[in-house]
Amino acid sequence: MDLTPATFDMDGWLDGRNLVVCVGAGGVGKTTTAATIALHGALRGRKTMVLTIDPARRLANSLGLKSFGNEETRIDLDALGHGEATGELWAMMLDSRSTFDTLIQRIAADEEAKKRILNNHVYRHMADTFAGSQDYMATEKLYDLVAGGRYDLVVLDTPPVKNALDFLESPGRLIRFLDERVLKWFLTPPETGAFGRLMMGTTAVVYKLMGYIFGDEFLSDLQQFFQDFQGLYQGFVERHKVVLELFRASTTSFVTVCAPTESSLDVATFFQVELAARDLPRGGVVVNQVHTCDGATHDAKQVLGAVAEELSADLSPATANALLARLGMAHRRLHALQVAEDELTERVRAAARGGGFYQEVERLDGNVHDLDSLLEVGRRLFARAATL
Repeated sequence: MDLTPATFDMDGWLDGRNLVVCVGAGGVGKTTTAATIALHGALRGRKTMVLTIDPARRLANSLGLKSFGNEETRIDLDALGHGEATGELWAMMLDSRSTFDTLIQRIAADEEAKKRILNNHVYRHMADTFAGSQDYMATEKLYDLVAGGRYDLVVLDTPPVKNALDFLESPGRLIRFLDERVLKWFLTPPETGAFGRLMMGTTAVVYKLMGYIFGDEFLSDLQQFFQDFQGLYQGFVERHKVVLELFRASTTSFVTVCAPTESSLDVATFFQVELAARDLPRGGVVVNQVHTCDGATHDAKQVLGAVAEELSADLSPATANALLARLGMAHRRLHALQVAEDELTERVRAAARGGGFYQEVERLDGNVHDLDSLLEVGRRLFARAATL
């Protein structure tokens, strides 16, 4: 029985995708991986957008930009010296607050309703709360980018996770907040509904106190807020359905990104299990910053002894031996690190089986800070065949 892992065509995989969602813990190269995938797609002739929610703005640096924001920004690929690029690479940094305001402006019934909602005190508080929910805002911006049809490939760099399920559950968050039963409860006529009941008994004291704290118009603002949002509810429901369909489409892939550390691999394994349980398309696993070491039993003196003696001819006799001893020790430590990482990554390799590719990307000597270094990451990610 042949137990040799089957190879996987990374280029063929990417050519068949319209959406790639990079998920995983923070600090594992998720942003770099998203930018690399987008760059590779552009170099293969596609119009590509990479959307990041990374607050450290590392993507701007790696794309050769000082900064960028909520506007779609085209990246100049001519500087790569890769010949004339037939595709286009665009990038955008999510601005959560403006994304939510733009969403309201787009689905509000009319100009008057739009102004009422945007100026409503209750909405402003809710907007601040939801703007802090970067994973929810990412799905809203993703909807606009994909529904607009301007890009052949969209690559989403998801926020660093505090709770690994936050992003996977984010599309329905506003629907749950604006549950139709809640809307009906607040919009029933005052004499029989919520506001009639609120002004009776001890509950009235609480709401009067809230009115005192937040202002005399608090209750009317609250009711006006729900009245205006009643007209938007169906729009949110429709967007929710479209995002869920998009997540499950055959042209979508969730790529789990991790590093060869125990905590990162725990998150990656958890994502693999959850993606499978939710029937979401798993593209594969990318393990970044892997250490590599050729040869388990290299003898530094045997390999480099003659060269060391020649170069140290005018130095102390002990110099060459000391250098070779240190090189030998460094090699043994590097090999031991590689073995330890192989043992750690076995868990995520096992979780990835049956769910797309498994690819390791060797650690670079320096930081990824420009298009050339992104191109080098791309060579390591795409130039070699991944395994299944």
